[in-house]
Amino acid sequence: MFLLWLLSLILRNSSIVDIFWGMGFIIIFWLGALLVPGDMPARSILLGVIVSIWGLRLSLYIYQRNHGKPEDFRYAKWREEAGRAWWWQSFFKVFLLQGVLLWIISTPLLAMQTSSASDSALSCYDLIAIIIWLTGFAFEAGGDYQLARFKANPANKGKLLTTGLWSVTRHPNYWGDSVQWWAFYLLTILSGAWWTIFSPIIMTYLLRNVSGVSMLEKTLNDTKLGYADYVANTPAFMPRMLPGKNR
Repeated sequence: MFLLWLLSLILRNSSIVDIFWGMGFIIIFWLGALLVPGDMPARSILLGVIVSIWGLRLSLYIYQRNHGKPEDFRYAKWREEAGRAWWWQSFFKVFLLQGVLLWIISTPLLAMQTSSASDSALSCYDLIAIIIWLTGFAFEAGGDYQLARFKANPANKGKLLTTGLWSVTRHPNYWGDSVQWWAFYLLTILSGAWWTIFSPIIMTYLLRNVSGVSMLEKTLNDTKLGYADYVANTPAFMPRMLPGKNR
């Protein structure tokens, strides 16, 4: 994060931290795997594979989305408010903060690798965890894909995407991200690291109430015509399973 901060000063773009977020968990997991002596159990390998798929896809998607574009509006607003002090404030407000969160949220990924229970054989419970993860991955990757295609069509400029996954939740990508972290945690329960439940709770809270849904909705309410009707008919986070208005 310190090196990323130095790079952000050169590029004058603090939003590069978002690109690294997913990759950060991949680095932490596999570095931990290298430092733990002995062979990796099958469950640890399984967790490492799905964490890597999640993190790599997320980082590549954000890179492609942001490449060649100005700094994300959230960081640009903070830069404007801080003025000349942003160069050092950004280290604490963005990079150090996200580094600490990365460290805390990654706890189950490391705790699992040091648990003796992780040597147990794979079971149907692991299959359930993978099904849950695939569901979350489909929502996150599918939602991002549908949104990218929608925005790529000039005819949709200024319009709302309310079809596909976006018809059952206003933020399928954030919901899918949260579900995947609960799947990661389920695998760690099977390895005895049940106490790391704070990890998916923190991730879900951040996605729902801090940097994800809550922050984005404030902007969309002001910029997207018809967003109030969309809010009235579509849940913000957890998808609705049946047709009808949001309650």
